[in-house]
Amino acid sequence: LVSPVSVLSGKELSFRQESTLGETLSKLPGVSSTYFGPNASRPIIRGLDGDRVRIMQNGVGMLDVSALSPDHATTVDPLVVDRIEVVRGPATLMYGGSAVGGVVNSLDNRIPQSPIEGFTGRVEPRLGGAANERSGAAVLEAGNGLVALHADIASRRTDDLRIPGFARSDRQRALDDPTVEQPRGRLPNSSLKSDSGAVGASLTLDKGYLGLSYSDIQSNYGTVAEPDVRVDMHSKRLGVAGEVRELGAFVQEVKFKYGYTDYLHNELDKGEIATTFKNKGYETRIDATHAKLGPFTGAFGAQISNTDFAALGEEAFLPKVNTDAKALFIYEEAAFGDFKLTAGGRNEHTTVTSAGDSPTTTRFGVAQARKFSANSGALGALYTFDQNVTLAANLSHTERVPTYAELFANGRHVATGQFEVGDTTLSKEKSNGADLQLRWRSGPHSASISGFYTRFQNYITLIKSGQEQEELTEALFRAVKAEFYGFETEGKFRVYEKTGNLDLNLRGDYVRAKNSDTGEPLPRITPMRLGAGLDYQLGKFSARLDISHSFKQDRVAANELPTNGYTLTNTSLNYRFKTQAVNWDAYIKGNNLFNQEARAHTSFLKELAPLPGRGFLLGVRANF
Repeated sequence: LVSPVSVLSGKELSFRQESTLGETLSKLPGVSSTYFGPNASRPIIRGLDGDRVRIMQNGVGMLDVSALSPDHATTVDPLVVDRIEVVRGPATLMYGGSAVGGVVNSLDNRIPQSPIEGFTGRVEPRLGGAANERSGAAVLEAGNGLVALHADIASRRTDDLRIPGFARSDRQRALDDPTVEQPRGRLPNSSLKSDSGAVGASLTLDKGYLGLSYSDIQSNYGTVAEPDVRVDMHSKRLGVAGEVRELGAFVQEVKFKYGYTDYLHNELDKGEIATTFKNKGYETRIDATHAKLGPFTGAFGAQISNTDFAALGEEAFLPKVNTDAKALFIYEEAAFGDFKLTAGGRNEHTTVTSAGDSPTTTRFGVAQARKFSANSGALGALYTFDQNVTLAANLSHTERVPTYAELFANGRHVATGQFEVGDTTLSKEKSNGADLQLRWRSGPHSASISGFYTRFQNYITLIKSGQEQEELTEALFRAVKAEFYGFETEGKFRVYEKTGNLDLNLRGDYVRAKNSDTGEPLPRITPMRLGAGLDYQLGKFSARLDISHSFKQDRVAANELPTNGYTLTNTSLNYRFKTQAVNWDAYIKGNNLFNQEARAHTSFLKELAPLPGRGFLLGVRANF
């Protein structure tokens, strides 16, 4: 592939699996997380987060409100996911103009695409860890070659997270009231109760399929930032998907996907509803693959989405908003000997409509609508030197429509500790980017290194004004010129293969980001990280030792505190065996073996909530 892609599935996904999507992906090169305690965390890719990273489920947007605030969890439960893909480069234009950082797509086969004969499935209970997790998932699929059925169920319970030492940092405790008791050893209000389930069915034919699914997830978790506030979330989702192949005409294959989401969460203060967030809407897309035109093969399609957002209650810092988007996209590839070229383009028309003031609120002004037309494009090239070495390059121009929060926010946002003020005059965000990746593979050995540079003409960010509103620091959404650049590297090398196989894994990433107008660093940028690990495999037994070091981050924005570096050591043991028709994996994972205090610079809560302390988790995975 020309685009940089990372994939987690199977045993590797089980090893990395955490309670949130962000933490599950956070050790991939170039990917970190927003870590808002153990229950809410979104991926950050190359320093970009929020609406610049598009999270999808089976190729369709999630339509939750996790991009709005770091204390809002995603509605992806890693327990039932089969595969997670992280995509960057030209291919992201097919999935959304906002994906300047990248696309994270979780796949769960809730709508089976291929025939199933008989019964298959898996069961996985887990116990332990720093949060005393009690969780489990079961997936069952059945079919007769024509009709395919899917069902899954998952449940997770955790206690307050065990942490090394005090919850609050040394400097935060120095500022606190000395008469207030300081929590130690446990992170207060970080427990979780979550349940999910889904059913799906497909008619699978020789040249396609047609199916639908329904899923439901409910979660109640502590926000950590406030000791008496919990989020009670409930999301229902209906999906429809189909595909027709081998049409024998110019259009050779057509895929259709539709997802409708009914999302609601209540923020409970001492058990009483204080604020309610709702988001209802749909997203649908049609992809068509065309016959070869000279050297070109590719796909084109359309994407339509419409959502209604509402925030009601004491901390509703946004009005009711409707977002309507329509897009056309195209993606082409052509091979010329050792060269492979790609090109992608997207045109998107979006209308963001604010309902303005309500009978109980006068902070949002009159109803108004902003209309945008965004055009994005990308070019990529892959050169194959020989069977072992390839060089990939990508150039892109991306235009992102401002979110409803960036346009219309005006109120207290306690999760970030700020009074946030939007700007209704913001124009679409424009950026130009380039990345270069050298890849090498030889037998069991492989390595890659990537460099990237992105320049924003008008990067939309929150800037602290130095003023206060309602006893919170005022932060304004403003557009500034900005630059992001850095590198990612990873390698796997077989270092021993007599009595079993021993592989050495190396990885590293680095990103710098600054306001080009002032030269000042942008806030919450991931520091440089390096990691090394050993994987040993002998017959049915395997073991892993992994050490990761995050350097200190002292390139900080105004009014932002630096963060100390830290080193975390993790390990895992796995034993694989078979009984009749069942394949078993019994494993134990040990995280943060030396119980080191670690605080993520990318987190709004770094002074209040460290990363988990030492924990050992036991699990069994049965595939049949």
